[in-house]
Amino acid sequence: MRYWGYFTAKLAGAAATLYGLLLLIDSIWPAEKNPPLIAPLRDGPELLGYNLLMMGWFLMCVGAVVLIVHDQRRRCRICLRRLRMPIETGSWGRMLFLGRPRIEYICPYGHGTLKEEELQISGREAPVWTPNSDDLWDDLCASSKESDKES
Repeated sequence: MRYWGYFTAKLAGAAATLYGLLLLIDSIWPAEKNPPLIAPLRDGPELLGYNLLMMGWFLMCVGAVVLIVHDQRRRCRICLRRLRMPIETGSWGRMLFLGRPRIEYICPYGHGTLKEEELQISGREAPVWTPNSDDLWDDLCASSKESDKES
């Protein structure tokens, strides 16, 4: 729940900032009360500047949403810290043995792993979040416990 709450808070913060910028733009270029019919011809350069500024504002809005979504995908689902230590696994040359190339990111506090495809061939594939168990030492010592059982 914290993960989606943080995402919503980032979107709300960006929306408030960009809306404030829109109000600033509207205060600089106020609309006329009763514009004449030939107003677009008379005020062409001014309207061009206003339209370019509004296009820039729109691109800033789109860019902010893209950056927020990109940042959110690389965060831990538990503690909201950025995922670290990208590890490349798999190989195109040894795909049958090692699997397709992937990039794995881990939480610095051991909450989980995010696995995403290195190359998107067949459309956009969603990254897979794999949470670790609550006891990190169980995961780390699992291989030694299996070797003890075999002997």
